[in-house]
Amino acid sequence: QVQLVESGGGLVQAGGSLRLSCAASKRTISDYAMGWFRKAPGKEREFVAGVTQSGGTTAYADSVKGRFTVSRDNAKNTVYLQMNSLKPEDTAVYYCAARYSSIVLMTNDYNYWGQGTQVTVSS
Repeated sequence: QVQLVESGGGLVQAGGSLRLSCAASKRTISDYAMGWFRKAPGKEREFVAGVTQSGGTTAYADSVKGRFTVSRDNAKNTVYLQMNSLKPEDTAVYYCAARYSSIVLMTNDYNYWGQGTQVTVSS
């Protein structure tokens, strides 16, 4: 079992930046592909970014490419999402997820999920 806890969310003005962290416990995440998802009010949960076990390969939703960067530090058992040039449409609850695989999926097929952290971008 992997326990995931997100942090770093908050209220920021459009154009600002935030860095989300996802700390894992109970098991090492080095065997897991990691993903970030978000869910805005009235919308389905959607894939944001993902990173393979070693961190060598990343994937992004088109809506965040060039603005968000996903990374991981397996020694610290933590995954990060650096969000720059934030827009009001980025407002959502952000979740990290772990998948026992070397492959990042853009679907919800992940084994473990965190509770989420709220990101609110004001215009």
